[in-house]
Amino acid sequence: MKLFQPKYKDGDRLSLKDGQTLRLSVNKRARRISIRIDAREREAVVVAPSAATLSQGVAFALQKADWVAQKLDSAIEAQPFMAGMSVGYLGQTLQLEAVSGVSAAHLYDTDTGPVLRAGGEGEAFSRRIENWFRRQARVFLLERTEHYLQKLGQGQVRVSIVDTRSRWGSCSPHNRSIRYSWRVVMAPRAVADYLAAHEVAHLVRADHSPEYWAVVTGLIGDHKPMRQWLKAHGAQLHAIGG
Repeated sequence: MKLFQPKYKDGDRLSLKDGQTLRLSVNKRARRISIRIDAREREAVVVAPSAATLSQGVAFALQKADWVAQKLDSAIEAQPFMAGMSVGYLGQTLQLEAVSGVSAAHLYDTDTGPVLRAGGEGEAFSRRIENWFRRQARVFLLERTEHYLQKLGQGQVRVSIVDTRSRWGSCSPHNRSIRYSWRVVMAPRAVADYLAAHEVAHLVRADHSPEYWAVVTGLIGDHKPMRQWLKAHGAQLHAIGG
């Protein structure tokens, strides 16, 4: 007896009309099939709970072809970090400058405001700026994670700083690990702080039930403005840095 083999698999890419791309993604935590737009890669992504349901996801995307095309056409184009660019950092606005004779990025206070300086050109400059943001994200998010762990009486967790494109963070209560997108430190401080509270709260409730949101509210109060900020500006942050 021949075993059933799914027609599609995780990571497959299909061509849509006008040369646009549809990427297939399996997320076992997903409750239903959904479509999201990856602004940095300028492609649509079908997210399905299993490989067996990817075919349904493809059919759903084809039904929504006009909507997908419209979203891709309006997607923000990815832009690497470049000298002269202004970038947010926990509520501040940093000016990026390229300087000779240095390598790693360093932050300086100047008469005109904070300046983040790094050496190199093109990809090398962008990578050094990104590495600086990653380091700052680790420091900030580790501290805020510990803060909320203590508030909830929770033990230690393993924290990873990653570059996810569909989520700002994730929590696995069973192995006590939390993953954060480093890009959240380009948001206002309160938004980045909310993300830490959001993920730590999942150690108490692994769902998004009213009981879960009550835990978040107990940690930071009204969380809706922060959620709305990420929804409104998240695509822009994902596009910065290439």
